[in-house]
Amino acid sequence: MTTVVIAGASGLIGTALARSLSADGVSVMRLVRRPAQNADEIEWLTDGRPLDPAKLAGASAVVGLNGANIGRLPWTSKYERTLRRSRLIPTRVLATALRALDSDAPAFVSASAVGYYGSRPGVELTEQDATGTTFLARLCADWEQEARRAGDECRVACIRTAPILHRRGVLKPLIRLTTLGVGGPIGRGTQIWPWISLEDEIGAIRHVIDSGIDGAVNLCGPTPATSNEIGRSIAHALHRPFLVPVPKWALELVVGRDVTESVLTPDADVIPAVLEKTGFAFRYRTAREATRAALAPKRSAQPHRERP
Repeated sequence: MTTVVIAGASGLIGTALARSLSADGVSVMRLVRRPAQNADEIEWLTDGRPLDPAKLAGASAVVGLNGANIGRLPWTSKYERTLRRSRLIPTRVLATALRALDSDAPAFVSASAVGYYGSRPGVELTEQDATGTTFLARLCADWEQEARRAGDECRVACIRTAPILHRRGVLKPLIRLTTLGVGGPIGRGTQIWPWISLEDEIGAIRHVIDSGIDGAVNLCGPTPATSNEIGRSIAHALHRPFLVPVPKWALELVVGRDVTESVLTPDADVIPAVLEKTGFAFRYRTAREATRAALAPKRSAQPHRERP
């Protein structure tokens, strides 16, 4: 890799990815929604004009990570429209610019989510499985369709990321509840939650770029974990109880059915089949290990990079 262009470089994943690439001497260009202030910034999406394809020419890859925060609750009808627009519009703009470069287009690594599969109790889900029926599943399917607008000449990889076990990721609200002593089973609590550490998320994105992978790629940990197992790992790390159950009907009443079905109670045993087939080495193979590392008092800020 020589240059990687990142859209959404200010978020949790984008910041860590840019840091990892820069540490290895890879030039990082950031697409920003304001006037560019530094040589490594490119202004876009500020005036309704298309992105100049020349801004992407010569890069090794373009990584699209845009999207409003899924964890902001509740999802009102207005916020659901924001969730869609904040993903579909930037992805379409990137894909259109890449399509114009034809065979000279860099690889396009476009964000998606394991929410693509919806809830499928008792089924192992690989990249070959069909989309689900929840709001988030439909959104992910549309998101990936926009990425494929880049055309047949562009290598497109849609990275279906699991919730990230990090203090600024899915752990943030769970830490707050657990600290207050009200952590406990969410819904049944036995539903399987896909997960991934931030270190492995960054390592996997770099693996996708370097390995020439295209199509859908599940970015999730290799060992299944239930909601209860993750919740108990948090409680154990924080030395707090894990006792207070929250029934599904109460969740739907407070945060709405779409959030409950898409984020809090889906049962999806998602398998990182493509990553494992192509030799990716996970740093954290269980949710307990990843949670313990994420909540450790002194934790290295350096993201995981695969060893050559």
